Amino acid sequence: MKDAESLHRYVEMMLRQTARMDGVALLHAHRAALAGDGDAIRHADQELFCRRVGEEQQMMLTRVGKKFAELTLKITPSPALERWLADIRSGLTPGCYPVGQAVALAHLGASEREAFVMHQYGVGSMILSAALRLMRIDHLETQRILFRAQARVEDDYCGARDLTLEEMSSFAPIFDVLVAHHTTTHVRLFMN
Repeated sequence: MKDAESLHRYVEMMLRQTARMDGVALLHAHRAALAGDGDAIRHADQELFCRRVGEEQQMMLTRVGKKFAELTLKITPSPALERWLADIRSGLTPGCYPVGQAVALAHLGASEREAFVMHQYGVGSMILSAALRLMRIDHLETQRILFRAQARVEDDYCGARDLTLEEMSSFAPIFDVLVAHHTTTHVRLFMN
């Protein structure tokens, strides 16, 4: 990315891909949490984990998921989140972050649409936060990009809400190749 416009295009692409992958798992887990269906929560968690390319991506997804659950339980009690965290600790489920978000937000009364919007906002915000450190751009421009990119969230929600877990996918061959290369390089941009 060389400028604000190419960064905007990148953020929009990542949000589209996230909607069809993490967003689908989040929606299924949210519905399962509302129904009190622990098996369906674990199923969504496992399906997302299996589709994540690269050991480091899987580790990041599950580390953040577990920490998110622990943090949320310090703030508010949630029997569903306590069960999910116990399943993570016992090895019954990997503990992917979007699934933890879904369980917590269902407990807190957020609708599935609201949970999806919050997740997508977080993804865009995370990418733009990294961009502030990696390229010549200021925080005002990143907020403008985030605002523009979030304009598509309703379309992304409508495109993801009826997908099954089996239809969950992210077609990003270049990204997958870069992830594979990144895991074998001697010097890395970000270290776990």
